[in-house]
Amino acid sequence: MTTMFRDRVDAGRRLLAALKGREYPRGLVLAVPRGGVVVGAEVARGLGLPLDIIIPRKIGAPHNPEMAVGAVTQDGTAIYDEHLLVLLGLTPDSLAPKVREQVREIERRSALYRGGRPPVPWEGRTVILVDDGVATGYTTLAALRSLRRANPRRIILAVPVAPPETVARLRDEVDELVCLLAPEPFYAVGQFYREFDQTDDQTVIDLMRESVPEVKGEK
Repeated sequence: MTTMFRDRVDAGRRLLAALKGREYPRGLVLAVPRGGVVVGAEVARGLGLPLDIIIPRKIGAPHNPEMAVGAVTQDGTAIYDEHLLVLLGLTPDSLAPKVREQVREIERRSALYRGGRPPVPWEGRTVILVDDGVATGYTTLAALRSLRRANPRRIILAVPVAPPETVARLRDEVDELVCLLAPEPFYAVGQFYREFDQTDDQTVIDLMRESVPEVKGEK
């Protein structure tokens, strides 16, 4: 029988158990809203590290917004499914309006969730990127590429669950990858949670407000 998480809090606590017992110099937990913030808050609280957010967004096809042809983060770092671009006759230039639209939405959500608090700088930090799970990995990959451009000291990707092929693809993008479950077959992240209700904006805002404002014992 496949192991399941009770909910995102349970997943966060199990992830914390896998991460405890070592030092994270200038550590920062960077969570992906919305559900990833619930998981990340448990990790940040348990490790005594600050919590911040990164918001990758999928880039939808022009005539089918639900079909992801790529992903983008707040600094405009975009990645594309090259096979799909060729298949649909698209180019990065033709998708530029979609990218700008998603960057504006990222900026709106960032302001909402942080409540006026400035983002924590990533340069020189040990960053633990947390989500409630990864499926295809496109938005995660965009987040990691954006993060790498900021020259952090170390990047650790920590997720409760992801399919084996996605774990293999993302491993080369990070200094360390912690994934509690990599099961087959894999259909969706929610398949491995007993409770997987949508996390609302207010929950994210509250968790961000409760997080520690500074790095403890910074080195």
